[in-house]
Amino acid sequence: MSVASRHFVTGAEAFQRNVPWALEEWLCSSDVVQNEYLLLVRVNIEPGRAHAFHKHPTREELLYVLSGRAEQWVSQERRILKPGEVAFVPMGEVHGTYNPFPEKLVFLAILSPAQAPEPALVDVSGEEPWRSLRNGAPPEI
Repeated sequence: MSVASRHFVTGAEAFQRNVPWALEEWLCSSDVVQNEYLLLVRVNIEPGRAHAFHKHPTREELLYVLSGRAEQWVSQERRILKPGEVAFVPMGEVHGTYNPFPEKLVFLAILSPAQAPEPALVDVSGEEPWRSLRNGAPPEI
């Protein structure tokens, strides 16, 4: 089935991509459907891995935990998210998703707009204060 006529997406039709921090399963992107405003990716982060501090200068994002737990940062605020909980990340806001827990973390990332100027992502994990921020993080709960 062509991307232009697809209205339903199965797991087999998702566009899978291995990145250094996770397995991404793109369910709504131009590789899968004829999208205009939304992007949807299911992200699988193994224990001890992370999508370190970064920002999306031209997109806002929702992160919805399906299973596992996320040490989620939005700016310098930290929360432990459990299944059914959401983080909202405004456009251009630094954030990071860490999995220091023994179980795999699976979450949905919904980004908008789909068509946005580059860069799509800017890694700031090596810059201060982000490089040192987690050093003072309280223990996991």
